[in-house]
Amino acid sequence: MTLSRRQTLMLMAAAPVALSAGSALAGTDTDEVIRVDLWDKGLDAIDAFDDSMPIMLGTPGAKMLDSAPMGVKVDRKTVPAGEIRFEVVNSSKDIEHEMIVVPIADTSKPLPYDAEIQRFDEDAAGALGEVPETEPGESGVLVLRLKPGTYMLACNIPGHYAMGMWTLITVT
Repeated sequence: MTLSRRQTLMLMAAAPVALSAGSALAGTDTDEVIRVDLWDKGLDAIDAFDDSMPIMLGTPGAKMLDSAPMGVKVDRKTVPAGEIRFEVVNSSKDIEHEMIVVPIADTSKPLPYDAEIQRFDEDAAGALGEVPETEPGESGVLVLRLKPGTYMLACNIPGHYAMGMWTLITVT
């Protein structure tokens, strides 16, 4: 196959971007990886959700996490302290999601939540980083250096956290 001059120039222009994206997605010096699946049961399940009983940390609804219409699934719940790579996939067919990492001092206390905008206050909660809004089928990576403790992985797109889109991990 022979490339035209224009095709060659376009490939040359795209190469630095492709190489930098590849190095960003390539492994870091850590062996600690958590694979994160952002999922939902679809639009019908979300429409049927009774928002009078939000499924949030530190609330009575937290006990219903297993029946939530949305969620965050991880392949491991415990990792040693240090650099941790979160490999995040949005497995939804229809809905955009994100993943935010928040330190949790007390699992019996709720995050600072604003019911009007249906989100927790990321700054007040001490959010450490995120994989921003990710379209269905897309993925992203976040690398953080974490100290021992409990951390929440959550989606904070309006309404998602209250529908159970969170999980806890332990860093030892």
